[in-house]
Amino acid sequence: MALEEYKRKRDFKKTPEPEGKVAAQRSERFFCVQKHLASHLHYDFRLEHNGVLLSWAVPKGPSLDPKTKRLAMHVEDHPVEYGEFEGVIPEGYGAGIVMLWDRGTWIPETDDVDAALKKGDLKFTLNGYKLKGSWVLVRTGGRYAGARGGGDRSWLLIKHRDDWSGDLDITEFAPRSVKSDGEFEDILAQDNPAIWHTNRPAKGGDTGAMFATIIERAAKLKSERNPGTKATRDADAKDERAARTKDTKGTKDTKTKEPQRARSTQSKKKK
Repeated sequence: MALEEYKRKRDFKKTPEPEGKVAAQRSERFFCVQKHLASHLHYDFRLEHNGVLLSWAVPKGPSLDPKTKRLAMHVEDHPVEYGEFEGVIPEGYGAGIVMLWDRGTWIPETDDVDAALKKGDLKFTLNGYKLKGSWVLVRTGGRYAGARGGGDRSWLLIKHRDDWSGDLDITEFAPRSVKSDGEFEDILAQDNPAIWHTNRPAKGGDTGAMFATIIERAAKLKSERNPGTKATRDADAKDERAARTKDTKGTKDTKTKEPQRARSTQSKKKK
């Protein structure tokens, strides 16, 4: 079955991801890119074909520069309905935050997609909000630096030179969701910012630091949207403790300075 590996890796009693099924053939082919902050940040590139989403994990995200070849690791097929998923995976496989970063339609630049995939050279045109124009996925056989697993998993995602190519870093220029117009913290704030206080998908390095910042921002957003909740009270208490610490420090400084001023005044009077 096309989705057997996808279902084997997930416990649908614990994840909000759609269980899905193989979809009927449609006149237009859907594509999407999901920005996924898990054990590391990456971009999941998906093309609808034969009722499923063919999927590649792109660690650095798509590049509009034809000179830049982005590693794309082929992963299990996903259900077509996954293409609209945005939310929080609390635990298990892929635990983290998923953002719908881009979506649209794609057109193969070949009459036989299956033959192109087998050959390892799939050319296509994208019509998304952020990604447009001609692209190619080329299988490398694991020879590309940074590839893991080798074999048929290692591909390159490359932009062809056209009106939509250039040196603009599209991941930096347009970081927000095309579904909610939110950042990672907005998506997490819609769920439960406290979900990973004790067991984050990543704790160390740049990804761990990113998680810590996003969780803090999400908690603040949620408290602002829901005044009177425990999150709000916790945030207020934290601010109050910080204020007390500042006041206490000021009081200590004043107590230290007052005797010094008194001694200085007495010394002047004696003179």
